[in-house]
Amino acid sequence: MPKDRLFNKKRRVVSDFNFGKHTAEVFDDMLHRSVPFYAEVQRMIGEIASDFAVEGSQLYDLGCSTCATFLALDASVAKGVRFIGVDSSAEMLQRGRDKLAKAKFTREHELVHADLNQGVAINDASVVIMNLTLQFVRPLYRQQLIRTIAGGLREQGCLILVEKVIPSTSLLNRLFIKYYYAFKQRQGYSQMEIAQKREALENVLVPYRLEENMELLLSSGFSQCDVFFKWYNFCGMIAIK
Repeated sequence: MPKDRLFNKKRRVVSDFNFGKHTAEVFDDMLHRSVPFYAEVQRMIGEIASDFAVEGSQLYDLGCSTCATFLALDASVAKGVRFIGVDSSAEMLQRGRDKLAKAKFTREHELVHADLNQGVAINDASVVIMNLTLQFVRPLYRQQLIRTIAGGLREQGCLILVEKVIPSTSLLNRLFIKYYYAFKQRQGYSQMEIAQKREALENVLVPYRLEENMELLLSSGFSQCDVFFKWYNFCGMIAIK
């Protein structure tokens, strides 16, 4: 697994973060070192998906990146469920195809190159996954996207949503950011890498408060939602149609 060194050299100008070739090459390492309990959250997503995925239906991973979730879910989700991955980065999708081929992935699946800001088609789905994806969709387009997802889900289907969230007070926000950066330092990132990546993400990743995400889900076609995972400013939610 190539190691994430995208921000280990001082940059005179830090440009906006993107999911192109250089990010795709190190993305798997980036996830494991930047997302607390990433492997456990993937396991939990598989556990939940296996209870909601229905034979003959479709499972969507929106923002599928390198298809790690497909590989994590393959053993736990019924074989009659078709997987569809959607991502805006052609480079991520190519790495996903390569990983699936190397793993001899035989489940029926499709990878779609599309920008979620422009909408997406969701059809006959029993499960939709957005793992650290919605936060990169422009706020202007989020409600329409969630409505589209709800409209394309079967009754009792679910959306599994993992996001960074903003705490309810400025004090907790400062503390949670401090704890998160301490986590990243324990994973081997330097203070310069952390600072430069934060600057690169500033205009790209726009988190909501937990309550805002819940309101968005309940006002867009879901009947119930709850939290299944929480670590400081990282949160996993499930919404049921």
